[in-house]
Amino acid sequence: MEAKKLRTIDDLLRSPEERVELINGEIVKRPMARSDHALVQSGLSDEVAVLKRKNGPGGWWIMPEISVNYSETQCPSHDLAGWRRERVPRRPTGVMEILPDWVCEITSPGHERKHLFHHFMLLQRHGVPDYWIISPEDKALIAYRLVDGKYHVVFSVEYGVEAAADRVRIPPFEEIEMDLRYVFGGED
Repeated sequence: MEAKKLRTIDDLLRSPEERVELINGEIVKRPMARSDHALVQSGLSDEVAVLKRKNGPGGWWIMPEISVNYSETQCPSHDLAGWRRERVPRRPTGVMEILPDWVCEITSPGHERKHLFHHFMLLQRHGVPDYWIISPEDKALIAYRLVDGKYHVVFSVEYGVEAAADRVRIPPFEEIEMDLRYVFGGED
């Protein structure tokens, strides 16, 4: 029996396909974009946009659909990721080689395992300080923070099911209030 050849970042960069990522040495197609996913992604992008401005409360580089090279065989494309400007003062370019300070994944039907297990373990192993998982279908958000090398839940909500506040402060963005109604596609 032949050993399976793991694909590398070089294989990924040579791939003619768009919307692919490198997971466990395999080039994997990303799920088709859906309106629920796009609405949550753009809503959250709007809410954190103030953190990207020089005169804002933040000091972040926040990017959607960004590929991050964690190792020769691991280069996922995150729905949203952010880097603190104090740690990364110059505007990042290309495939990111620098670990993010925050990653947010928005689940897609049939691909939940990738976000809930693979990415969770990969980011925890590499020491990414904050990881959020959002389910548009469930209107749920779970925010994890790395403590002593392990992720711990620091915020969770199932919007519309529990008596959730519309405006919340979630680590690592405690400086701003986010409007969950807007993030989950409600009226502004």
